[in-house]
Amino acid sequence: MSDILFLGGGGEGYGEQQGLNYKYANRHGLIAGATGTGKTVTLQILAEGFSNAGVPVILADVKGDLSGLAKAGSEGHKLHEAFTSRAAKIGFAGYSYHACPVTFWDLYGEQGHPVRTTVAEMGPLLLARLLELSEAQEGILNIAFRLADEEGLPLLDLKDLQALLVWIGENRSQLSLRYGNVSTSSIGAIQRRLLVLENQGGAGLFGEPALALSDLMRCDASGKGMVNILAADKLMAAPGLYSTFLLWLLSELFEELPEVGDPDKPRLVFFFDEAHLLFDDAPKALIDKVEQVARLIRSKGVGIYFITQNPADVPEDILGQLGNRVQHALRAFTAKDRKNLRLAAETYRENPRFSTEAAIREVGVGEAVTSMLQKKGVPGVVERTLIRPPSTQLGPITAEERKEMLQASDMAGKYDTPMDRRSAFEILAQRAQAAAQAAEAAEETAEAASEPMAREFNAARRYSGSRVSRSTSRSYKKKDNFASAMSEAVIKELKGTTGRRIVRGILGSLFKGR
Repeated sequence: MSDILFLGGGGEGYGEQQGLNYKYANRHGLIAGATGTGKTVTLQILAEGFSNAGVPVILADVKGDLSGLAKAGSEGHKLHEAFTSRAAKIGFAGYSYHACPVTFWDLYGEQGHPVRTTVAEMGPLLLARLLELSEAQEGILNIAFRLADEEGLPLLDLKDLQALLVWIGENRSQLSLRYGNVSTSSIGAIQRRLLVLENQGGAGLFGEPALALSDLMRCDASGKGMVNILAADKLMAAPGLYSTFLLWLLSELFEELPEVGDPDKPRLVFFFDEAHLLFDDAPKALIDKVEQVARLIRSKGVGIYFITQNPADVPEDILGQLGNRVQHALRAFTAKDRKNLRLAAETYRENPRFSTEAAIREVGVGEAVTSMLQKKGVPGVVERTLIRPPSTQLGPITAEERKEMLQASDMAGKYDTPMDRRSAFEILAQRAQAAAQAAEAAEETAEAASEPMAREFNAARRYSGSRVSRSTSRSYKKKDNFASAMSEAVIKELKGTTGRRIVRGILGSLFKGR
């Protein structure tokens, strides 16, 4: 196996052949350029090269046309002559068509095997990003995760989290003393955001069986790395869900993979298309997390490649860690575009033969300005490069071909049927039922204990011939004679208006007599 992934080469007016050294492929990279300049084809040939070298690949198919990696190119394709001509021009000896081993995945389970994770694995930081929560609401979410750990409540799917939030609302008085204010308005806001997520189809992301990372890091029988294609054309309608899932995947790789130092080739390469979605409106804590992962994950043998229209879409601290770069054309129609073009040119090691800024503006479709890491990780001098043609099919496969590949896949049947084991929802429901039964039993016990007292009371009343008031526990004789009735009438009259006049008259006479 060659140590170099061939990217393209020269021709008249171009430099030497350009390639990516597998040894430095885990130093990350950037593929940038305006729409229609060839970024997708560059991504495709990089995926082919890594797969041929036995390196598994994960990529998101945003436009739906990367499924062609699963099928060999054809001489009947309209660009066949242009491809063969380009291969000869750049000195690409042995150019031929071949397919890559591909596994299709889909968060919605429609165009690939279902992809799931648990709420607990997603964690409060990424989940707060996904739900677009405020700081106060994120605090409630952190309390929920803490309680889930302390109370032994597995958070697997959204109904587990919803049930736990209801429990927190019912016990907010006690929890506020321990964790600070727990407001019902914040809990309600989180519940509403969870409903929005469900309406976007995000509920299918959470549950079991959860995706095993080992299933993304496989090779086929011939030793080629598996190309894992995540269907993202429908997912792009929910950009928060798209970016959060890929961030979770990066975080899981970072947490689970062991340190390997600087291997001869990466263990896995991760392509993040439409990378600006990762950073748009992202809180600083999240960007810091991405920067940390990008800096440290290379020592675990994982390379990350961001694909975006403009390098300015990537924060500077992260952009500075992307050593391998393929810059397709940038168009400068506005003052801001010209500024971004100048900044993009300044990030490359200058070539005295041409102006980098002018080259980025002038290269055509299928051409690029490239700079790859060389010996000891030193950035290479920028070169104008004709990108090599792909060996796999350019454009998508048919729906029927995709269906056949899914049925023949090694992953067929493993993730298709969801599981629903005992978790927070069932545990809290069982606790509520047990509490209700205990309350009912206590009420029955109280009623049973009061029956002997009632019988004694009734017996005492019959024996004494008196009427006993339960509220005052005082007894009085029945008043059934005429005198008693008259007395009550007089007293009642004296209490009224007439009685008050009589009393005032008597008192007045007494005072006059003095």
